[in-house]
Formats: sequence, structure tokens, C-alpha cells
Amino acid sequence: MTEINRRRTFAIISHPDAGKTTLTEKLLLFGGAIHVAGAVKSNKIKKTATSDWMEIEKQRGISVATSVMGFNYGDYKINILDTPGHQDFAEDTYRTLTAVDSVIIVVDVAKGVEQQTRKLMEVCRMRNTPVIIFVNKLDREGKDPFDILDELEAELKISVRPLSWPINMGARFKGVYNIYEQGLDLFTPDKQKVTERVEIKDINDPAVDAAVGKADADKLREDLDLINGVYPDFNVLDYLDGQVAPVFFGSALNTFGVKELLDCFVRIAPSPRATQAEERVVEPGEEAFSGFVFKIHANMDPNHRSCIAFVKVCSGVFHRNANYKHIRLDKMMKFSSPTAFMAQRKDVVDEAYPGDIIGLPDNGTFKIGDTLTEGENLHFKGLPSFSPEMFKYIENTDPMKTKQLNKGIEQLMDEGVAQLFINQFNGRKIIGTVGQLQFEVIQYRLLHEYGAQCRWEPIHMYKACWIESDDDEALEAFKKRKHQFMAVDRDGRDVFLADSGYVLQMAQTDFPKIRFHFTSEF
Repeated sequence: MTEINRRRTFAIISHPDAGKTTLTEKLLLFGGAIHVAGAVKSNKIKKTATSDWMEIEKQRGISVATSVMGFNYGDYKINILDTPGHQDFAEDTYRTLTAVDSVIIVVDVAKGVEQQTRKLMEVCRMRNTPVIIFVNKLDREGKDPFDILDELEAELKISVRPLSWPINMGARFKGVYNIYEQGLDLFTPDKQKVTERVEIKDINDPAVDAAVGKADADKLREDLDLINGVYPDFNVLDYLDGQVAPVFFGSALNTFGVKELLDCFVRIAPSPRATQAEERVVEPGEEAFSGFVFKIHANMDPNHRSCIAFVKVCSGVFHRNANYKHIRLDKMMKFSSPTAFMAQRKDVVDEAYPGDIIGLPDNGTFKIGDTLTEGENLHFKGLPSFSPEMFKYIENTDPMKTKQLNKGIEQLMDEGVAQLFINQFNGRKIIGTVGQLQFEVIQYRLLHEYGAQCRWEPIHMYKACWIESDDDEALEAFKKRKHQFMAVDRDGRDVFLADSGYVLQMAQTDFPKIRFHFTSEF
């Protein structure tokens, strides 16, 4: 129980460019996990961000895959999952949210709440995940802090309570008053060092005037009176129930306001919580080990071409070389080299506790959503799958590399970023994704990780629907009539490729005995 109580597992989410990866870097800096913080985009700082280790992420300055980083901070063991903000990779982020106990949302002070942030907040609300908000980029001009608070409440549909308060912003930014610990932090722009702090017992102390000037000190006192009048006192239980979101202000790039966020976070954030399985609720303190796979990543080490399955430990203790049951395959398995992560760097671990995330080498034995236990049949639920919205034919441009291309496609499809269909009429391979950017990432990774070249060809298609029926004759009749539009997925299930909404509607009307599904889970 001691190990469970010191664990904090959380994800950092936001709209692209609000500063998640930069914030992750600075948290790692405080945890002593890295010594110099990397930059997402910068010509002067040569070190790239630790969590953006894939080649394509370094080039574009965006995160493409969720990365996992674990480190110790004081008495706590912290596991951070840095997620992609870009909408085309939202799928990866939704899955990640099933594996964490709390969330930090990053909001850009100038842009306020953006579309992707709203969507992710809905997922948190469905699961009652506790949320802390970090308002970033105060070293630039932005909206008034009170306006930001109103916008957060209106857009994210959650009550907020500021636990720190900025003194001016942009060029006049002087620092942040920490309401939670009652101290004043003075701002000096520096990307690598941490700022100085003035200890205050009382906000009316003349030391405040000396530090920030009389006018700003008076405004700060007015603001704090207003905050205490408008917002109720902070109650940790309301935060844990997902009813109230504490708000912090700072500048991640300048390492400012980050330590206050981290100190408050480790104190109030929940330790690993119970997980809902289809059979029962699994408590973290149970003796027996259980866990589930929420992500698969191909090629973390390009020399070995291996896939790694990310497993979230839900209960008990995971031991290296112990026998565990793979529920879907119904067989016992042993793992000799489970690893803990620091983005791309991995260390072999002997044991892992609830809340930890471990990597198991995967030769095609795992799928997203698989459960491992000591023998009990459990199924963890709620890992979303998706229906692709964009489709293209994938063609091999180098016939000598057919084997590499097929291997690459298979491993990348295992990650769940895209889906593969094989057209029954002409035998061509079709890739379906949720966003345009996915095609570029797949093409890039096939070339650089597998040495296989491919090109995309357009296909006119509206939706892919999985079909099934209790009446075999009706199913055969449908497949005969639509044989040009039939495909199979990787599991050999029938898929109907509708080329317009009208065609799909007619098919549903003409064949009442057939059920159409829009995701592959049914």
C-alpha cells in the first residue's frame, strides 16, 4: 500500500502548440530525470525534447505518439504520459486517458480554450477524472486572467479555483503569487534555471510593495479580495470527484510556475484508483496482479524491429519471469525483460506496482485492450476504437522490398493508428485513417524504419462498415450483389466499402436482415 500511495500517474493534454511537451520537459527537469531541458522548436538549443524522440517529431516540432516517462520526486513516484495534441492523433490520446488517474490540461493564455481541449475534457468528464489546469505563456500578451477563468468554466463546463495569480503579463510580467502556499515568486526570464521566491506571511506586508512596486501590489491585493469573494475555498474532495479544477499560471518555456504546479499536484492528486472491469471492480490493493494493454508501439529500437506493448498495472505486483494468463489467447506467458520507460530509454524492471506502466516485448501476441492476470478471467473495458474517415490505396513502389513493406504495414497497424482493408474484388490494400497527417507519418515511418517505399493512390469512398447477419443466405446475397465493394479486415471479417451516404442508406433499406457496424468492436 505504501508503494501504491506514492504513485501519481497522469497525462498532459491540450490543443496543439499550447505547450504540453515543453511543460513535460520542465517537470522532468525538477524530477532530476534530465539535466538540461530540450526544446520542441529552437535553432539555438540543439537538444530536442525528451518525449519527442521519433525522427518525424523532431523535424516537425509536433508529438505524434504518446510517450511515457517515469521519475521520482521527493517521496513520490511520478509517471507522465505526454500525449499528441494534433487532432489526427486524438485516438492515441483517448486510449491514454483510460490508463491515467488524473490529468493536467495546458491552456494558452492568448488563445484560451480551443476545440481539441473541449473534446478531451468531455472524455475526462465521462470518467470523472480529476483535472488541474495550467495557463501557459504568461511571458506573452494574452487575455485578462479573470476572463480566462470565466472562459474555462463556460467552455469546459467545470468549476475552477485559482491557486496562483499572475502579476501583469507579457513584457510587464513580474511573477506569480502562490495562493496555495502563500508565497510570491518573482519572474526572471531564463529557460534553464529556476526563479527566486519571496516568503510572505501576509499579503499586506511592505515586502510585496518592495518586490513588485506599489501599483502592482495594490492591484494584486484587490484581485485576491475579489477571488476570495467570488470563488469558494479550495476543497480537495471536490477536485478528486472531478467537480472543481484548480488553476495555475506560469510560463513553461521559462520554467516559471512549474514547480508550484508540481508541488501542489503531488499533494492533492489521487494515487492509483480502482479500475472497472466487465466482471467486477478491481481495487489496486488486491493481492493478485492484473493489467491491460492500452497502446502498442512498433520500432522503439530500430535495430531490433520489435514492437512493445504498454501495460498499465491495475492491481497486485507484476514480477519479472512469473507466469501470467493472457485472457484473449487463454494461455500462460512469461516475460523475461519487462521495461520501464523514460521516453525512448528503457530499463529492465523486476517488479511494478499499480499505477506503473511497463513495456512488454510483443511479437504479435498482443492487441490493444488485452488483459493479463494471474488466472482470473477479467476484461477491462472502455478502450475506444474508431471508424476511419479517410481512405487511400497503398501501392508498393519497389517490388524488391515487398517483404519489408508487408512487415511494416502489419506492425504499424498493430499500433491502432490506422486500419487495413483488402479489397475482395481486385486484391488491393486500402489504408483507412482519421486524419490526413497519418498518411504522411505512415509513409515516412515505412521508409525510415523498414526501408520500404510506398505511394498513395486516391480512392473514392465514404465509409467502411463491418457487416454481420444471423441469416447466411441474406449475407451471401448481399456479398454477391455488392461484390465490387466488399473487403476483409485483418481479422478476416467482412467489410462493406460504401462510396456515398446515399448508397449506404439504400443498402440498409434493401437488406433489413443485415447489421451494419461503424467500429470494429461489436
